[in-house]
Formats: sequence, structure tokens, C-alpha cells
Amino acid sequence: MKHTLVAKVADEPGVLNRVASLFRRRAFNIDSLTVGHTETDGVSRMTIVVDTARVPAHIVEANLRKLVPVMDVTDVTHMPTVDRDLALIRVTCSPAERAELASLVEIFRGRIVDVARESVIVEVTGQEQKVNGLVDLLKVRGIIEMVQTGRIAMVRGSTKAESHEEAAELDEAPSSPTH
Repeated sequence: MKHTLVAKVADEPGVLNRVASLFRRRAFNIDSLTVGHTETDGVSRMTIVVDTARVPAHIVEANLRKLVPVMDVTDVTHMPTVDRDLALIRVTCSPAERAELASLVEIFRGRIVDVARESVIVEVTGQEQKVNGLVDLLKVRGIIEMVQTGRIAMVRGSTKAESHEEAAELDEAPSSPTH
């Protein structure tokens, strides 16, 4: 199973290397790792998707917490989240095919962000399955080059604490039969 961990870390040189080294030393398999700025100066946010088939998620989380530059770690796997991937895909496309390609891309809520003589660059964001669905359709047309981010995720709700409370309530609530 894959778990999504969100870590707040000090925004300083070497932090990414320390986190990656921890995963390498412990033989934890990283499916994706995305790092970016946060609303707080000096703090970065890492979204790490980890394959927990061999190592339980709580052990990965505990090991991350031990690193000095790590301020907070949350496993958001079972919480309601908004998560997205981003892909930029350069596709072979003659001028006569552009309208058809634009229509296809629009179905996935993507867009063409650059046009060259015999190719276009398509941008698509969404859940991994959606991005992969468009990639599969574009392979037939001829993908020249592609880059895809790892997952980024944010817990739903007004605040992180509120979302933790909602998740706890869902865990405690009796399950109702589905009709």
C-alpha cells in the first residue's frame, strides 16, 4: 500500500539530502517526493508517497520525526485530502491536428501551453489516474518528452486541526449500510 506523508522541514541547504539518505539507509521505497515553499518563511513542505508493503507507515513516520530539520510529520493517507500531480507533455502534432488535440486535452481539463511547428506542450493537473489517462492517450500520437511531478496533498477543511477532528469522528462513527 502507498502512504502519503506530509513533512514540514527547515528550509536550509542539505535537508532534502538528509531525508533522502534516511530513506536510502532504511531501505524505504519512495514512490514520489515533492518539495515546495509554504506560507511560513524558512519552512518547506515535503509530500512523500511511500510504498509501505515492506515497512509499516508509522515506522517511516517515526524515523522522519527523528531528523533535526523535520518539524512535523503527518500521515494524510486516511484523511480527506485534495491531491494533485502535474505533467508537461511535448507531443508530436501537425498544425492540422491541433484543434483535435486541443479538444482531447480539454476533456482532461488540460491545456496547450506552447506551440511549435510540429509539436505542442500540454499541461495537465489532477489526480495521478487522470494524468496517466491522458498520457496513455497521447502515447499513440507520439510523446517526444514528458515530465511529471510527484503528488502534492493538502488536508481538506478550514484548518489542519479541524481535518484531524473530522477524520477521528469518521473513525468513531458507526458505519451505516449503503443502499
